[in-house]
Amino acid sequence: MYSDLGRPPLNPAALRRSLVCPGSFWRDLTVVSVTGSTNADLAAAARAGAPEGSVLVAEAQESGRGREGREWVSPPRAGLTFSVLLRPTGVPVARWGWLSLLAGVALTRAVGRLGAVDAWLKWPNDLLLGPDRRKGAGLLAEVANGGVVVGIGLNVTTLAEELPRPDATSLRLEGAACTDRGPLLQAVLRELEHDYTAWRAAEGDPEVSGLRRVYAESCDTIGRYVRVQLPGDAVLAGEAVGVDADGRLVVRPDRGGADVAVAAGDVVHVRPGPTPS
Repeated sequence: MYSDLGRPPLNPAALRRSLVCPGSFWRDLTVVSVTGSTNADLAAAARAGAPEGSVLVAEAQESGRGREGREWVSPPRAGLTFSVLLRPTGVPVARWGWLSLLAGVALTRAVGRLGAVDAWLKWPNDLLLGPDRRKGAGLLAEVANGGVVVGIGLNVTTLAEELPRPDATSLRLEGAACTDRGPLLQAVLRELEHDYTAWRAAEGDPEVSGLRRVYAESCDTIGRYVRVQLPGDAVLAGEAVGVDADGRLVVRPDRGGADVAVAAGDVVHVRPGPTPS
């Protein structure tokens, strides 16, 4: 049984007054008490013609999904579980993959600023919190009817006994200055609007928009010795030296040879510092 002590519901009217207003990028914001998956629901709305800037927030999510089909579990009102609909017209589809990294940067900046807690990204977009770099949030981006639905699940007041895995954490457990979900949601959406608008104006170019540089500054994976579980059970070990123009992680193999650009795979941070000789 989850505890809801100290976990007030969100105030949809106040959020809409703050975010859905003249001149704002955000066009619609809906808060539901429970759903299976905000990503699935908003993807269905996208297919029905929902406008860019639509936001769907769930107080509880019963069938949340992370990357590679993993389940994302959070007690009711203990976290922020929401999805946004973006329609990056004018941006080549080949650059849409940057949207999940862009959302990770926006989330990291908002949490670090408002929560006053160390916040980093593990490639591609897991949010790491605190000195022990434990996972506090995950993101999932999916194409839907000419748009992209980006889902975010952030642990806010989740207790240690409520966490689904030993390497997870929450803002409360890390001593964050702010665990009020309303201001946190507003901060994330404003950062996301700012970064997305600049990226779209640059036609998705990660260099012109500055996204590649900002992402590298936020990424805790770069500079670490990593082990990557690749599709097909292959393993790549070496130093993560950067991200390329397509947002892929560039790894310098510890056994020599050319750098390898990784588009998908589970990354384990083995230790900091350069590859051993």
